[in-house]
Amino acid sequence: MGTRPRLYERAAPGQGLGPLWFLDEGRTFFAGPLVYNAPHQHGAPVFLAGLYGPFGLRVQGGSWQACRTALVPAGVVHELDVGGEPIAVFYLEPSVDGAHALAPLVANAREEQGALFGGGGGLPLLRELWEAPDAADWAGAALADVVDVSRRRARAGLDPRIQRVAAAMTDAERVPELAALAREVGLSPSRLQHLFTAEMGVPFRRYRAWGRMRRAIAEIAAGSSFTAAAHAAGFADQAHFTHDFRRTFGAAPSQSLRGVRL
Repeated sequence: MGTRPRLYERAAPGQGLGPLWFLDEGRTFFAGPLVYNAPHQHGAPVFLAGLYGPFGLRVQGGSWQACRTALVPAGVVHELDVGGEPIAVFYLEPSVDGAHALAPLVANAREEQGALFGGGGGLPLLRELWEAPDAADWAGAALADVVDVSRRRARAGLDPRIQRVAAAMTDAERVPELAALAREVGLSPSRLQHLFTAEMGVPFRRYRAWGRMRRAIAEIAAGSSFTAAAHAAGFADQAHFTHDFRRTFGAAPSQSLRGVRL
């Protein structure tokens, strides 16, 4: 493996690894240290894995739970206490598959308020992604392997009409209007909104906002300034982007978007 850290060896602090972000049309991945993320909710389901040990997760204002892996559906309010340790955070867009495709990754799972909490060990491949200085070069292939392995054990997916709508919202430079998307899948706008919320766990408008946030993060991960990324993604200014980032992730963007590995 050359100079890459060994799989079961914590990366030395002196290596100075910055946070790792990977984004494509259907996947968003972050690996890096976090401290505390206040109550927040996402537009897509999120899989969480402590890379060296358990982390704290509280869902819908309930009791704090210690877990090594977890799956939080879209739209579910939760907060994290990671204590400054590295954690892997993996979002899967419905254009690829639903939350069910990630559920098998949660070992020894128990369900509470819609979320899955796992007591088993974290995934070694995700830890290797964090530890490898060249991880940005092969993160896409590694995450595809993770999803493929998990998907083979998962149940049936989302309604295909909602998958088509989500794909159109992901691929388009400008997201089509609700009425146009409804016509494309043979539904009325009101029926599409209802079905979208039922299948996705979040309303249509919230998912559109999530897509704008993903684009801003992708711009920053590619080297853009916060201001330039905010404008490219359609935010009025950096202040609006920062406000929405806090609402989406429960922490300031500087915690996870400074010194990103390119």
